[in-house]
Amino acid sequence: MDESAQIEVQDLTMAFGSYVVQKDVSFDVRSGEIFVIMGDSGCGKSTLMRHMIGLNRPAAGRVLYGGEDFWAAGEEEQEVLQREFGVLYQTAALFSSMTLEENVSLPLREYSDLSPAAASDVASLKLALVGLAGFEEYYPSEISGGMRKRAGLARAMALDPEILYFDEPSAGLDPLSSRRLDDLILELRDSLGTTIVLVTHELPSIFELGDNAVFLDAERKTMIAQGKPSELKDSPEPKVRAFMSRGRL
Repeated sequence: MDESAQIEVQDLTMAFGSYVVQKDVSFDVRSGEIFVIMGDSGCGKSTLMRHMIGLNRPAAGRVLYGGEDFWAAGEEEQEVLQREFGVLYQTAALFSSMTLEENVSLPLREYSDLSPAAASDVASLKLALVGLAGFEEYYPSEISGGMRKRAGLARAMALDPEILYFDEPSAGLDPLSSRRLDDLILELRDSLGTTIVLVTHELPSIFELGDNAVFLDAERKTMIAQGKPSELKDSPEPKVRAFMSRGRL
């Protein structure tokens, strides 16, 4: 174990019935780093994230936070650990019938002792942090895809989590919006010191954001490389080199 590790994934096997998605997956995520989970489509990247945040129970192995085994903990202990997670899903997953302020303040109203007025004020602050000041009363259908992703990020940050999980945050965005979101993620990490786990197959984001990464292989059903993205482009694994160079070897 790396003593600076905030998250430890140990010998994790993910399966649905007899179908194994990935097996023997092990890695550490250090506090304050941006850790990338990457691989080809269908390899189990998002499934791994779901196992890490407590949505899917592993068939074998452990996920530890600060040395505490999430899946060995009781339900109340798990809920306490999950309060330290913020999650941005691929679709942003905003409630269409709620304004942006209502979407962002929802976790605060549910899980904090703040008054409705104070929760609204905090929601406005979080929206301002992601560049959406003045959009509190807009509905998700009234803003662009990139703005919806930023609003989803504001909601993920509502409870000031220690760890942010992003599932394909650039999916569906044009290159400029994707770059702006990458810049925002870096700004938040640098200003708040948040640990970030990023699921993506977007090379610009991987190289721009990633401090460390793991590569999942769909055929062998396990991780076949781990390290800094800048180093993995010279990996001894041909599949990893091809992925990191978009096949231009």
